Amino acid sequence: MECMSMMWGLVPVLLLVSYLQNCVHGEPEVPCYFIFGDSLSDSGNNNKLVTLGRANFPPNGIDFPNGPTGRFCNGRTIVDVLAELLKLDDYIPPYATVSDHRILGGANFGSGSSGIRDETGRHYGDLITMKEQLKNYQVAVSRITNILGNDTAAMDHLSKCLFTVGIGTHDYINNYLLPQLYPTNSEYTPVQYASVLINQYFQQLKTLYKNGARKVAIFGLGRLGCTPIELGLYGDVTETECVEFVNDAVQLFNERLVKMVDDLNSNLTDARFTYINMSGIQSFDAAAFGFRVKNNGCCGGQLPCLPFAASCSNRTEHLYWDFINPTEAANMIYGQRAYISQSPSDAHPIDIHTLAQLHSGEADDT
Repeated sequence: MECMSMMWGLVPVLLLVSYLQNCVHGEPEVPCYFIFGDSLSDSGNNNKLVTLGRANFPPNGIDFPNGPTGRFCNGRTIVDVLAELLKLDDYIPPYATVSDHRILGGANFGSGSSGIRDETGRHYGDLITMKEQLKNYQVAVSRITNILGNDTAAMDHLSKCLFTVGIGTHDYINNYLLPQLYPTNSEYTPVQYASVLINQYFQQLKTLYKNGARKVAIFGLGRLGCTPIELGLYGDVTETECVEFVNDAVQLFNERLVKMVDDLNSNLTDARFTYINMSGIQSFDAAAFGFRVKNNGCCGGQLPCLPFAASCSNRTEHLYWDFINPTEAANMIYGQRAYISQSPSDAHPIDIHTLAQLHSGEADDT
């Protein structure tokens, strides 16, 4: 803990990466980690799908030890950073390729372009929706039950695992904010759309609970109005350098997400859910950490990162790797603040480090 708390001076990103590598030692904080989400967490589930939403080609992975694995990033995603901070032995494998030997340690079900809604992101091609990710997880639970011998042993094992869910970004970027392709913008006001998404999301998270999840961190949506794709679409931005009506729509979702977390904790008392405030975390002083480019992705600028495209050499100075997804350097900061809050507003009611320490059914001191 002391090692982590010392980090939050104005540390250049390259020093931050080195510092984290030296800090993370010891026994794993959880025996298993299950991941659900979209391109912010996908580690290769889209690789064999018929879709434009894939990342298993250069220059993706240019800074990752195994090269282009399917991560929408030059290096580590936020869930990779969390795996390191949790002191896990390795990154969590994609469900598409996870073996029985590895599945007891968790699986990554995330799929690029996917959303809470089934139609989200379909213009890219095939994907694995949140509903389908949950079906895959149910198959994984059956595999774990077979390995451990009975339901009781499987549920006991899963109760000790960490679960993170980060989805909804593409329900805006690749659905509601694309009225030329999707009707939701004309069917719902921003307030109505946020409520519709939350209602569906609530049911999905209850399904996760019914299948053994007891320690669940839910990522709120980031500042989507500051992403290169939205800056490219709308151009004329305010002094905040972002498209504020997009951020305002996202805030409606996040406010409801916080209430949903409170409702889940009130109703499912043997589980613990927490909210990670990605919009707040992304409001940090980027320049103080050496980020000089915030409006263009390192690969593709304000357009997708195409196979074998040129990419920037100053990757630690870019917030965004492509037109939506952060660079490894940004993910290092986001992951650290999700793991141990720098500000009380970073997580509600607890950060991921505290969540990982809890036993099933145990309440924290907040």
